[in-house]
Amino acid sequence: MRRGLKWTMISALIALASTGCADAKITNSKSDKSNSAQADSKTSFTMSMATSGNKHAERSVDVNGEKWVLKLEELTNTDLDIRMLPLKDFASKMSLLFASNDIPDVVQNVGGATSKGMSGSVESGIFMPLDDLLKEHAPNLMKSVPKEAWQETSYGGKIYGIPAWLSNPSRRALFIRSDLLEKTGLPAPKTVEELLDVMRAMKKVGVEFPYQMRENFKYADTVLGAYDVLPSQFELQNGEVIPKFFDVENMTRALETYKTMYDEGLIPKDFASLTSSDYNKNNESGRSGMWSANAQLLPELRGKLYDAVPGAKLDIIPSPRGPENVGGHLLYSSINTSYYINSKVPQEKAISIIKFFEWMLTPEAETYFSFGIEGDTYTKNGDGSIAFTPPTAPEAMDEDRFRSMFWFVHDMIYNKAKEELTKDGRDMIHYLDTVMSKEGLGTIRFSPALETFSKYPDASPLGDDVGPKLIIEHMVKMIYGKEPISDWPKVIDEYKKKGGLDIIKEATERYNSGEGVIVSNNRK
Repeated sequence: MRRGLKWTMISALIALASTGCADAKITNSKSDKSNSAQADSKTSFTMSMATSGNKHAERSVDVNGEKWVLKLEELTNTDLDIRMLPLKDFASKMSLLFASNDIPDVVQNVGGATSKGMSGSVESGIFMPLDDLLKEHAPNLMKSVPKEAWQETSYGGKIYGIPAWLSNPSRRALFIRSDLLEKTGLPAPKTVEELLDVMRAMKKVGVEFPYQMRENFKYADTVLGAYDVLPSQFELQNGEVIPKFFDVENMTRALETYKTMYDEGLIPKDFASLTSSDYNKNNESGRSGMWSANAQLLPELRGKLYDAVPGAKLDIIPSPRGPENVGGHLLYSSINTSYYINSKVPQEKAISIIKFFEWMLTPEAETYFSFGIEGDTYTKNGDGSIAFTPPTAPEAMDEDRFRSMFWFVHDMIYNKAKEELTKDGRDMIHYLDTVMSKEGLGTIRFSPALETFSKYPDASPLGDDVGPKLIIEHMVKMIYGKEPISDWPKVIDEYKKKGGLDIIKEATERYNSGEGVIVSNNRK
């Protein structure tokens, strides 16, 4: 660091002699930074990251001028130049980034080292392996991150990415309007049959959508999960790795259940084209009786619902069980986002960046990202405890979440320090620890993804939680009554002919070789 400072000072003197002006730092998004000696001693690095759909981030004219970024720089002695990529364009923007010669020092990815968003950049040597740097300069990270998360940010036996991880990969939950359940006089459903009975009873008391659904069967795990046939998941059967929808008996039962829900008006008639925006509006406005969502959103969803429907009650209940006593929603990947250091970054700077991420696990970081700035957004009581009032206005809530976006590396399951301050937060923690920890559906994942996924896109999952396009289209037709459900074996045959057999062959070979295979098991 002293050597780097020495050369910086020499360069500054040369520039001063030749131009008669102070050293000026110019970046794409920063033009007003201090040029003091203290600023020169900071670790400066560029970084790209997603807006994560945060409205405050997407409204910001200059994210680097935001007080939350400036405070982060002060706490970490860094000089950040952050480039925000809109979430809706994230994949295309990442592709353009890698196609350019302007790759930042640090790149955030939504997913792991070899996921689609990385465009083969790790494999082609754009980023540096981090094993030695992490072991020497980030011992807390090495100890805290689960091995499954390191596995997903690795390639060829080397760690390339630093993950924001999930200690509990069971995140999705079945939300229920408990005030409406009380009106029906029925207990919370424990089986699929009881789930249907509750839906019917809700319909009788005037609930427009007893169960809410949306396009592509996204967040439709409640029924598919009860039969363990989530279309995006794989399992080992008779020595082969096959899609779970090959289970004709249980897939048929799931489709018959959905068709009953459709025929009886228990779900929206236009569910197959219902966007995420409309899905959320229906839930938040009080039109829905039950739906699936991230359990971590309980406080937020309660707030929005209670504003729209005074007297409403919203809770999380265990997902109904199917004939094999399984249920719940898919188990997530062990990582949320991950961070990669450009291989062109000098060693000393790379070490400082590693230390920047290591700082994210300190109590100081937890306090800052949870509560903000003392005297501004929180105060301390006489006993040293935090006095913090969570914002309730939409814009203030967006800004509060905006600050937490920069807590790049930590356990993402929930923010315990913050959530324990409110009843809604404590309820959310309770549900995650007592309900979600006991349910969830595992799968066999491949990192990097199977090559046959690219070769046969219509027969490949559209995402971790969305099945292949070919499968989704037949599911919709069967629920709408345009195809008989009894034809499901024909759908499997079509899948095999349109690339499925090659996918199964490669998946089985990869599984047997143990090459980039991540296995998560069902929770019972």
